[in-house]
Amino acid sequence: MLTTLSQIIENNCLHTLQTFPAKTTLLSEGEVSQNIYFIKKGIIRMWFNKDGKDITFQFFMEHCAVCSIDSFFNQTPSLFYIETIEECEVMMMSKHTFDELLQVHAAIKDDFIKFLTQRFQNYAQLFLSRIKDTPEERYRELIANHPEIIQRVPQHYIASYLGITPVSLSRIRNRR
Repeated sequence: MLTTLSQIIENNCLHTLQTFPAKTTLLSEGEVSQNIYFIKKGIIRMWFNKDGKDITFQFFMEHCAVCSIDSFFNQTPSLFYIETIEECEVMMMSKHTFDELLQVHAAIKDDFIKFLTQRFQNYAQLFLSRIKDTPEERYRELIANHPEIIQRVPQHYIASYLGITPVSLSRIRNRR
């Protein structure tokens, strides 16, 4: 996804290529997002703090773009954190540069609309899954559709993403 956008950014040197170690916070809750990140290597998660509990709600891997969409476009405080899970190599682009790019390249607008549509579909599926599926069904769906997450993401983040405790995840995994 975002092939056209990534290629234009890379070909025109409209970004800063940066490597971040694992567990680096790229955006904190309450900060206004000034950058969008295009992941070349690694995994990033979005999470928020609910009564002292870390709740992961999305993972992003290679070839994905990551930002707090609302914060980035409306310049409002972010409602969540963006953090690396593994060492990540990203192309980082400022809001100012991104806005200029959208005005100059029509193909990028189309690509970005596809990206936004996909993100909203993912959020809708996650929302519905939390309502209608059991934790075990959510885990099976994750294995079927995103086995790389199971292989690369620590179990406590997966448990948080599924809305269960690490102990419950361990029980589900042992039933298989």
